Amino acid sequence: MFTLLLILFTILAILLAIVILIQPGKGDMGLGSIGTGTQVLFGGSGGRSFFEKITWTLGAIFILGALGLSLIKTKETQTSRFVDYTAKERPAAKLPAQESAKPAQEQPAEEEE
Repeated sequence: MFTLLLILFTILAILLAIVILIQPGKGDMGLGSIGTGTQVLFGGSGGRSFFEKITWTLGAIFILGALGLSLIKTKETQTSRFVDYTAKERPAAKLPAQESAKPAQEQPAEEEE
């Protein structure tokens, strides 16, 4: 699930970058007729409001996606840490009957002074 969302997030980031790079500049920077093709294609305003709406929408989805992926990964990490902690072998509690049932050779010899 996380991998699929990460792939979709990457595609969204690439789309956002493409839409930002396609947008015409706000001011005339002396480039001549480089930006005139978009003005003809998207109307007299150059499609500025169209690209701005798409950019704002993709930007909002990008931010929400980043927050969502962060939350999912955090919960996944916390869950795996909890599972790792509980999966470790805990020392078994020794009952008094088990301690007295040890053979004599396993019990440490008491030193006399």
